[in-house]
Amino acid sequence: MAAAADSECKRSLNRRPSSSSFRLRCSSLNSLRLRRVFDIFDKNRDGLITVQEIHQALTRLGLETDVSDLDSTIRSFIKSGNIGLTYDGFVALHESLDQRLFGLEMEEEVAEEDESESDLTEAFKVFDEDGDGYISAEELQAVLGKLGLPEGREIDRVEKMIWCVDQNHDGRVDFFEFKHMMQSVVVRTS
Repeated sequence: MAAAADSECKRSLNRRPSSSSFRLRCSSLNSLRLRRVFDIFDKNRDGLITVQEIHQALTRLGLETDVSDLDSTIRSFIKSGNIGLTYDGFVALHESLDQRLFGLEMEEEVAEEDESESDLTEAFKVFDEDGDGYISAEELQAVLGKLGLPEGREIDRVEKMIWCVDQNHDGRVDFFEFKHMMQSVVVRTS
């Protein structure tokens, strides 16, 4: 069992990830996260990441890498005269790997996400009867009542439903809270 877990933990850099969750979509978060990763890899804090530093970090993460393969992948991103990647070179490397690993697949996934987002928007509008961008307990109660659900007759239960989803505690559900709740439901049932 331990051997199986150990072999599962060791992954090759050449293997295509099974999930695109690795890809960072928000550019500001992407920049912040990449800076943190760069700083973690830059053990001696000289502003450069050498092939050896990357190899050591990947090894600690349980990723099998061949130093010569890693060197050939990274070499073109190292500026002439430097012994390692600058932060800008690291970002360029990330973008190159990101495109190589997720290029076409991500375009299809983004189209699916856009369609899913549109479906969520339409579902949200069903509950947001007055169109103010929020689902109140009264609106939820009205929709549940129209559906013939028993919760539609009990405002206390409806308020508890709102409270469970209301992350900012303003007494109503905005689209982002609704989306988070719907994604949580999808994750739990799939």
